[in-house]
Amino acid sequence: MRPFDELGIDHVGFSVGDIDAATAFFTESYGLSVYARSTSPAAETGAAETRAAVGRHGIRFVLTDAQGADHAAAAYVERHGDGVSDIALSTPDATAAFEEAVRRGARPVAAPQEHDGVVTASISAFGDVTHTFVQRPTGAPTHTLPGLTPVDGTPDADGNQSGSTAAGLHTIDHFAVCLEPGQLVPTVEFYESVLDFEMVFTERIVVGGQAMDSKVVQSRSGAVTLTLIEPDTSRDPGQIDKFVKEHGGAGVQHIAFATDDIVRDVTLLGGSGLAFLKTPSTYYDLVPERLSLLRHSVDQLRSLNILVDEDQDGQLLQIFTKSVHPRGTLFFEVIERLGARTFGSGNIKALYTAVEMEMERAQQDGGR
Repeated sequence: MRPFDELGIDHVGFSVGDIDAATAFFTESYGLSVYARSTSPAAETGAAETRAAVGRHGIRFVLTDAQGADHAAAAYVERHGDGVSDIALSTPDATAAFEEAVRRGARPVAAPQEHDGVVTASISAFGDVTHTFVQRPTGAPTHTLPGLTPVDGTPDADGNQSGSTAAGLHTIDHFAVCLEPGQLVPTVEFYESVLDFEMVFTERIVVGGQAMDSKVVQSRSGAVTLTLIEPDTSRDPGQIDKFVKEHGGAGVQHIAFATDDIVRDVTLLGGSGLAFLKTPSTYYDLVPERLSLLRHSVDQLRSLNILVDEDQDGQLLQIFTKSVHPRGTLFFEVIERLGARTFGSGNIKALYTAVEMEMERAQQDGGR
């Protein structure tokens, strides 16, 4: 077996400036549960950091709040604000994965080390984001990491607790990554040549005077998917240009959570106070002309601002949250797949058309 055949998402590492606020955001807004914390206060361990792990089902985030310019998490927050600093990859052999990745040209960040039966090793990915390979003992009872202790009330290995607000959010569908101009092809080549990812989708999206190029890479296991996007600087500046500028370089723009019932879960999330992007009503007037819904109704989608798209394999329904990041960068997505394997690019064009129609209608009404 090759070292990258069974890669999965072990957890997502967030560097944060206020761990209490970050923990409250994920637990209160997304219904995630705290399933592990630092074993003791930073002052007692000598480590100038505190950590907490939150999650449910296959969604696991490890939040790190650190002090000191020499700490990687503190340096990340200083440059970018709170955000994804590590996409940790599960593997049966972290040492073999690390050594092979470095042999193929990856920049090493942390050599293999073993604590409590868990082996970790890290390489550089894109921007200031790393990939940590994580190897866990067979039958390990928890998904915690060295230095983290399970909290009371966490009954199983997935960090699942009863009573979650959004029971249907179960895995991470994909990460959307904004890259600096000229970095799309080299980044795709890195994932293909170093980690044996495959490019499964490529597209150029033109919206008005803006344009962006996107390529999707996926691990051989199919469990890790990255949508890589770079702006076309020959066109008008758009959202990708803005992200790179405000974020201070390449980074994760959004994380998509998969659900089996987007209407149910968006209703629950909205009830918990989470704010989603609004969609012009005109968008839904055009839905019957674009496709025949496989699930849910136009009225349900309209009432919740859920978008719908389809490809040759089926349909997908998606919605994006409003960014609450101080820089307006990181946000999240909820997605339900009904066979579709693409990423809703038709929604961008359909939404743009709907907005244009809405503006035209407003102008006509104003002229009466």
